Amino acid sequence: MEWGGAGGEAGMNSVPDGVVQHILSMLSNVRDVAACACVCRRWRDCVPYLPALFFPRNAFDAAAVARGAADDAIGRMVASVERLRELVIYCPFSMARLPGWIAARSATLRVLELRMDAAADKAAGHLDCIGLAASLEELRLWGVSLTAAPAWGRMERLRVLEVVGAPLRDSAVRDAIAACPNLTDLSLLGCDCTGTVAVDLHLLERCRLDILGAGNCSLLLTAPRLESLEIQGFTVITLRGHSLRRLSIAKSTGRVHMVNTGKLPDLDYLSLRGVQWNWAAVSSVLQCASEVKHLVMKIEFCGELVALQPFPEVDLVEFFNSHPKLHKFEIHGAMFAAMCQKNSLKSLGSSFLIPCLEEVLITVRSPLNAEQKLNTLESLVKYSVKLRTMVIRISQMKNCHEAADDFFEEICKFKYMNYKKVRIE
Repeated sequence: MEWGGAGGEAGMNSVPDGVVQHILSMLSNVRDVAACACVCRRWRDCVPYLPALFFPRNAFDAAAVARGAADDAIGRMVASVERLRELVIYCPFSMARLPGWIAARSATLRVLELRMDAAADKAAGHLDCIGLAASLEELRLWGVSLTAAPAWGRMERLRVLEVVGAPLRDSAVRDAIAACPNLTDLSLLGCDCTGTVAVDLHLLERCRLDILGAGNCSLLLTAPRLESLEIQGFTVITLRGHSLRRLSIAKSTGRVHMVNTGKLPDLDYLSLRGVQWNWAAVSSVLQCASEVKHLVMKIEFCGELVALQPFPEVDLVEFFNSHPKLHKFEIHGAMFAAMCQKNSLKSLGSSFLIPCLEEVLITVRSPLNAEQKLNTLESLVKYSVKLRTMVIRISQMKNCHEAADDFFEEICKFKYMNYKKVRIE
């Protein structure tokens, strides 16, 4: 800060009030707000015009929380900010005081984010008070319990709903979502649920659903405007009426039994991951995603029952003819092995081309069937007329047999012969 001549005033004091308010409006952390309010009366008078307050987890020490001083401080700061649009509370607080804070700023509040796992006195109906802020546009809740539907009424203006780390009951989820009919973004992350999660939102554009555990949980989703969907943990998946451009399906434990997506004519990105998928589910998605441009296949095993089974044989020519627009292909060991079987290359001919493929990432985990794998690699390079990069990733290959050394030596020769395009990781 520069000072003027003799008798001059500080440079900051010469700044117009509107500029000072704009600069201080960049603050949201309550520690910074409190420090600035102590500088001078002029700065303190800007506090009512702050748009956001953020209470971090360490905003108050344990003693202040225990004697209720933290709740008092939160209440004073919320009351002092007359035009509060965004309220984020990560620190411990009393649920009994929350309705008063929300009611005090219900007219201006647009964004609310609460770490409910830090709340000291959660009880039945602890989410009902959120309905006091009827003009909310974004709501993010951590550590809540959605085993009973919250009585917060219709949230017509809510566009973004995010729930993290919550036990869910399918009926409660259905009722809570039905109360927010105009959502464009929905996220249920790290949640525990069984039964059927039913989502019917006609304005939904982006959705992330992450269900924990190996139990059987089904998804029924209807969203005509949906463009991006990431789901994890579902056994049965049914999608109706969408406009998907990005689709990611994963299940880290248990088995994906059935996937019904319908046609995916606009899909740019598709990711299929998991330990075990029913092959019929894999085939169904790949058949519907014939126009996909970026495909990620990282499934370990197939099989309809508990027993883990390898992938069935995949005809390389038929696969690429069925996905002519594929630009980038990330393929894990199991799917790559399926393309390296005895009859996988039987349909190769001089007229065959892979027209659009530019990038390939292949993970190889076993030296078995080495000759067929090398033939498949050579075919990908030979017939991909636009190929720029092939990355071969050697992962977790046990060097307990000389076959592994021989295979790696052949891979290195292949890389040397195609050094402009191929590299090994």
